[in-house]
Amino acid sequence: MKTILEEIAAATQLRVAMAKEKHPEAALQAAARALPVGTDFPFEAALQGPEIGFICECKKASPSKGLIAPDFPYLQIAKAYEAAGAAALSVLTEPKWFLGRDDYLREIAAAVQTPCLRKDFTVDDYMIYEAKTLGAAAVLLICALMDAETLRRRIDLCDSLGLSALVEAHDAAEIAMAVNAGARVIGVNNRNLHDFTVDVHNSERLRALAPPEVLFVAESGIRTAADVAVLRGAGVNGVLIGEALMRAPDKKAMLAALRGDAL
Repeated sequence: MKTILEEIAAATQLRVAMAKEKHPEAALQAAARALPVGTDFPFEAALQGPEIGFICECKKASPSKGLIAPDFPYLQIAKAYEAAGAAALSVLTEPKWFLGRDDYLREIAAAVQTPCLRKDFTVDDYMIYEAKTLGAAAVLLICALMDAETLRRRIDLCDSLGLSALVEAHDAAEIAMAVNAGARVIGVNNRNLHDFTVDVHNSERLRALAPPEVLFVAESGIRTAADVAVLRGAGVNGVLIGEALMRAPDKKAMLAALRGDAL
């Protein structure tokens, strides 16, 4: 029986195959390579401040929680996050389980100055070229979906396009894999993508295994200022927060509360 991660990866492979039929890879590569390539990596720059950075997620649904936002005014949400001081935005483009769309990312990236992460399940280099043409500043590379050599090559591909790679790990072995591949940003998913259990302290434990100069992002299950305080104390550079913000009617107030401004 496949895990949910394996199911999503298989569906994504099919989606990429269909996309290649409509838009051949050579044409997509040419379009991506024709775009300007900066050397400032704004996603990484946004996480290098003295304070912990908040990566705020635009997400309509998830496999673990189902439909989160029946009404999904994604541009309004993205602009609210930006106004509230988000370091970066995470935009879901996976269509089946997260009800994401490429257009969400394209339109959000064009409407805000805040750097955007394409949150999807990268199973093919094609998706990295897509991210560039959609206006992303960063892409997600999940260690569990590729071997070490593929990870290293995809980080290099991101670099060549001026994109940051957020390399997601879940355990000590994957942290080592990410570090050895040259990851500059490592994200630890507190949600086990095989069984969807959540342990917020996973990031706290694993931060010590990555070099201090590597930017470190905690993902999933972060709901309170106390959670953020624990991660801040562990030397985490950024927190990626989805459901807690998506369900909050006042996103600016929720972000202030998570920062601890209301304490």
